[in-house]
Amino acid sequence: MATFLYRLGRFAFRRRGLVTLLWVLIVVGVGAAASSAPAPPAEQFSMPGTQSQKAFDLLDEKFPDAGAEGATARVVIRAPEGKKIADEKPAVGDLVGELGKGPQVGGVADPFTAHSISEDGRTAYVVVVYKVAATELTDAAHDALTKATDRARDGGLTVEAGGDAVAIEQTTSGTGEQIGVLISAIVLFLTFGSMIAAGMPLLTALIGVGIGVSAITALGSTLGLSSTTSTLAMMIGLAVGIDYALFVVSRYRSEITAGRTPQEAAGIAAGTAGSAVVFAGVTVIIALAGLAVINIPILTKMALAAAGTVAVAVLIAVTFVPALLGFAPRRVLRVADRHLVRTKKPLSARRQRKAAKRAAKLAARTKPNRSARWASFVVRHPLGVLLVAVAGLGALALPATKLELGLPGEGTMATDTTQRKAYDLLSDSFGPGFNGPLTVTVEGKDAATAGGRVGEALKKTAGVDSVSKATANKAGDTAILTIVPKTGPTDSRTEKLVKDIRAKAPSLAASAGATEILVTGQPAVFIDFSRTLSEALLPYLGLVVGLAFLLLLLVFRSVLVPLKAALGFLLSVGAALGSLVAVFQLGWAADFFGVEQTGPILTTLPIFMIGVVFGLAMDYEVFLVTRMREAYVHGTPAREAIVTGFQHSGRVVAAAAVIMISVFSGFIMETNDLVAMMGFGLASAVLFDAFVVRMAIVPAVHSLLGDAAWWLPKWLDRLLPNVDVEGEKLQRRLRSAASRTPRNASDHERDLVH
Repeated sequence: MATFLYRLGRFAFRRRGLVTLLWVLIVVGVGAAASSAPAPPAEQFSMPGTQSQKAFDLLDEKFPDAGAEGATARVVIRAPEGKKIADEKPAVGDLVGELGKGPQVGGVADPFTAHSISEDGRTAYVVVVYKVAATELTDAAHDALTKATDRARDGGLTVEAGGDAVAIEQTTSGTGEQIGVLISAIVLFLTFGSMIAAGMPLLTALIGVGIGVSAITALGSTLGLSSTTSTLAMMIGLAVGIDYALFVVSRYRSEITAGRTPQEAAGIAAGTAGSAVVFAGVTVIIALAGLAVINIPILTKMALAAAGTVAVAVLIAVTFVPALLGFAPRRVLRVADRHLVRTKKPLSARRQRKAAKRAAKLAARTKPNRSARWASFVVRHPLGVLLVAVAGLGALALPATKLELGLPGEGTMATDTTQRKAYDLLSDSFGPGFNGPLTVTVEGKDAATAGGRVGEALKKTAGVDSVSKATANKAGDTAILTIVPKTGPTDSRTEKLVKDIRAKAPSLAASAGATEILVTGQPAVFIDFSRTLSEALLPYLGLVVGLAFLLLLLVFRSVLVPLKAALGFLLSVGAALGSLVAVFQLGWAADFFGVEQTGPILTTLPIFMIGVVFGLAMDYEVFLVTRMREAYVHGTPAREAIVTGFQHSGRVVAAAAVIMISVFSGFIMETNDLVAMMGFGLASAVLFDAFVVRMAIVPAVHSLLGDAAWWLPKWLDRLLPNVDVEGEKLQRRLRSAASRTPRNASDHERDLVH
């Protein structure tokens, strides 16, 4: 691996014009495809294999007209204090008439003829049905709905609107990534001390994200990829893209200051740091792609799109970054270090030896940096550092024991939105279960009769508030009933009601003369979704952790290092989930983070976080421990190798973590709940994993284990292929090639030898 990437890096450096042209053509091609692509579709939520999805599919098949009605809006009207809706009949009639004149409106249900008035007579609702789906509604249609409700409010009525026809303001503003890029630029400049060196990771990361997002846009209508998919891909792609390029540029600078020629330094950087980038990227891709085993299409699409963006970031880091280094081989260094490299022609062997001696003397006079001093402290006090770090992360993880999951809906929106106000008005006037009705499908030869019998039986079920009359399709083989529970959609008693109905469905079907009874609706969907995630969690963790364990086993040729990495991941993800629950669910420091509405954590978020965080955690494990192993395999004692690894990579890993945290934190400002929660969860996970697990727990454990940390059974050592991430074979090859090269050889002859 290291030798192949070494040659690839040298080729990209030498043929930088060609490599740059190829990447420019890719950017232009993908961008052109994206510009001509149609708008991304709305989120299409489905759960194959569940009873809820089976019922939805049955409804689409048996009641095709119902599925073709398009978007709907439910306009809730409440009369002024002391009055009834009947007293405001003229004003309500004007509202109904104006709603019916709106663009793309197919029909409006008058509350007085549809009997959609509450028992106390103060509240009613108007159902507006559109001719097109919610994604096809024009701005004129949204504006007409808003103007009609505003005019009714001016007349003294309380009017709010919900439903998929109402425009949702939860869009991504782009501010998050701008803030992340700005902070990243500052951190990169402080790390490198060079504008050129700081700009390369930013430029390449933005190009990688541009390619990934453009590809998602171009394929969006074909594969059903939504705007949220591209936002999450952008978040992850930007973070890893900067980090991967950062490690390659940093290693190039180290090789240059050690006396290497620029082309040789680019090759070695690609062979060593590039190898770590490849394996770290593969780990992230495995963690993301593994989410496909959950079999929830929307989650799979988001994960695969993000994985594709990570793959682009890896390719750019090992090809485009060395090419850019070829355009500025010396300007990526600090001004004080530029005398160590000649840009007009490669140094001779004698000058390389002199430069290496000069660099060695400079290093001998230089005091250990902060990372090395910290590692030395941990090596001297490993047990104390380990106990404090584990106890701290454990304390942060405690709020996760109160984790409550929920699906996004109007009931979880901010209290100042019209959708949430409409939701609350309906709950108050028609009962808490009105916003979460259950739909029961009854199949049979005489579905209408069977449905009537089922309805009569369900009316006697505890927890049922009302049951509608059974409605059969034209063929008469399927009927539907609507059940309004006495409790809200997220209430545990509603969950029990769904389970009770499903449990007695077979016996109820037999007694009513039906072939099958299915239950769906919002509460049923949530139950099925939670069960799907719970059943998939252990297989997913087994698949991802198992594959990553094997990958790290190949990289580090150690049994204990991968095991330690996995256990450290559990600590960091637990602390991150605990912090997420504390802020977004319990409301601790909610004002500080701009959280307007606390509530249950989105159901998809924990398992998605587990996948992403596992991949990112292994990133830092690979980058940090690779330099430790590199020192160890070259003869440095185990405990000294810890300090050496931190000396070379601790500062860069810290900078990479700060960059990733800043990128993720910027997305907390977005109004999209999923994006804001994801940004906070990932930022906190990287914070804990990089600065507590990898910077404290990892050196403490390695210090306690000593040489045993690198133990590998001999039989396993013989079976495993040597991928040479630390570049041991590459270094031997280079030394051998250098010894065979005559001192008076030309630069072209030296390149041929290498």
